[in-house]
Amino acid sequence: MATTSTLALGQAHNVSSGYQKPTDPMVIENLEQWQDMKFGLFMHWGTYSQWGIVESWSLCPEDEGWTQRKPEHGKNYFDYVKNYENLQKTFNPTDFDPKKWADATKAAGMKYVVFTTKHHDGFAMFDTKESDYKVTSPNTPFSTNPKANITKEIFNTFRNDGFKIGAYFSKPDWHTDFYWWNYFPPKDRNVNYDPAKHPERWEKFKNYTYNQLNELTSEYGKVDILWLDGGWVRPFKTIDPSVEWQRTIKVEQDIDMDRIGTMARKNQPGIIVVDRTVPGKWENYVTPEQAIPEHTLDIPWESCITMGDSFSYVPNDQYKPTKKIVETLIKIIARGGNYLLNIAPGPNGDYDQAAYDRLKELAAWIQINQGAVYATRPIAPFHEGDYYYTRSKDSKTVNVFHIVEGESYQQPAQYVFNLPDQFKIKDIAILGHKGKLKWSQKDNQITVINPNTKLNYATVIQIKSK
Repeated sequence: MATTSTLALGQAHNVSSGYQKPTDPMVIENLEQWQDMKFGLFMHWGTYSQWGIVESWSLCPEDEGWTQRKPEHGKNYFDYVKNYENLQKTFNPTDFDPKKWADATKAAGMKYVVFTTKHHDGFAMFDTKESDYKVTSPNTPFSTNPKANITKEIFNTFRNDGFKIGAYFSKPDWHTDFYWWNYFPPKDRNVNYDPAKHPERWEKFKNYTYNQLNELTSEYGKVDILWLDGGWVRPFKTIDPSVEWQRTIKVEQDIDMDRIGTMARKNQPGIIVVDRTVPGKWENYVTPEQAIPEHTLDIPWESCITMGDSFSYVPNDQYKPTKKIVETLIKIIARGGNYLLNIAPGPNGDYDQAAYDRLKELAAWIQINQGAVYATRPIAPFHEGDYYYTRSKDSKTVNVFHIVEGESYQQPAQYVFNLPDQFKIKDIAILGHKGKLKWSQKDNQITVINPNTKLNYATVIQIKSK
């Protein structure tokens, strides 16, 4: 993950080509339910929140915009790494209250959560038996807290509130000696030895990864999505040379996804596996990052986008206006995707107040317009001018969203848009407006007179067919 400002530098994830549709009926059903949910919560959280820096990436010895290190955190690379890893000894987020998050995000319309159980730095936010670099270690002050197993607390709390549960997990691990072997300095984001030359070490890494994923899928209740990041850990034959960051992969990094995926499905029948950017049977949906595809995609997809500028907590982050969040949701669902909105907890264990303010405003909008958002699918013409379209799954209802770019939403005197082909109108309503509407139809074009009901961020015109 990277901040918005650095995306041009090659950190954005492309949409993988060669999608393979799952064949397991339980996975197909889970994917269908997930596509109905439309809106999810992403959370990047780890010891790095104490420094207010980009998650993990400053450990990576690549000279990129998102890997920069601040001099006050270490005078050279090796001091920096030592000081970063010592953040474990001060991590004590005593304000951690997942119920507060679940209440606020559920009210705002989110239906599933994806949490960073372990990022590239290797710090486990769960009680792994494979490593002492974890939140429940005696080295971590928070380990004495009754809520010390943060992943378990988040999963149980959100599951009890009706959310689907997603476990983000980084395949690369920059802490373990099985991936970045301390015999060599790390060279870049990739494994720092050749697994073909040292197969016994790579085998240990494969087992380490397998064992942690076995823990997450067998000890933490029902898990619906396994969201695997770090796409450079992949079979060499799957590299796409047209993607800049994939060209940095020089050695075979196959961790046997068949073994991992089969185990995850045995532990969690029907689990969606997202092996990001690695096309094949274990990438059950694709995940563009900080971007919305220009057109509809006919495969399951999700855009992960930050509420602020960064995936991780940064002091005084600039949070997107609620209007922008609503517009993003509309554009994504009109193109057939899901919106995974990232909010980063701070070192104290809570969100910034600005995030709660946005969630409260979202809640007011979603309460009125939810009937046009959930369990919908795209319908032609998808998007024309200021209008975006979704349909109910039985195609008997069409929702037409009107948005206007700019700082404030201005409702027009009349809404003029084209109807999907062969659609015979029985009824037209504006969500949030009580009372009759004045409207007319000429050929396929509909004109609806603005009834002067004040609406925030966007207008939703809902049309039912005969």
